[in-house]
Amino acid sequence: MSVGIDLLEIDRLEQALARRPRLAERLFTDGERAYAAGRARPGQHLAARFCAKEAVAKALGLAAWSFRDVEVLGGGDGPPHVRLHGAAAARAAELGVEVEISLTHTRRDAAAVAVLGAQRTVTGTTVSRPRDPSLRV
Repeated sequence: MSVGIDLLEIDRLEQALARRPRLAERLFTDGERAYAAGRARPGQHLAARFCAKEAVAKALGLAAWSFRDVEVLGGGDGPPHVRLHGAAAARAAELGVEVEISLTHTRRDAAAVAVLGAQRTVTGTTVSRPRDPSLRV
C-alpha cells in the first residue's frame, strides 16, 4: 500500500489564479472548474482538488506528469473520486492499483490524502470497488 498527502494554503492558489487566469486551464479539467464555479468560494474547492492531484502523484511515485492526468470527480452528490489519464493511468495500471482519495478544507487550508489499493479482478476483467453511500458524511 502507498499513501500520498498534500496541504495548501487556499489564498496562495487564489492569488496565483488571479495573477495568471490561464493557469486554471492548465491545472484543472473543465469539469473540475465547473464544479468549483458553482460553489461560494471556488478557490477553496480548487485548492482541495490541487492537493488531491499532488497526493495521487506522490502515492503513485510519478516523476513526470500533467495535473490534468488526475481528475477529481464528484463531491457534491457523493464522495469525491479520481479518474486517471495519461501518465497517472499508465502508472496505476503498471502497479495494478486503484486510487482512493479524501479531501478536506478549512477557511485557510486545503488538504488531500490518496491511498493506493489493489484492483479487484472478476474473470479477467478489472473492476473498481463500489462506493458505499452510507459512508457519506
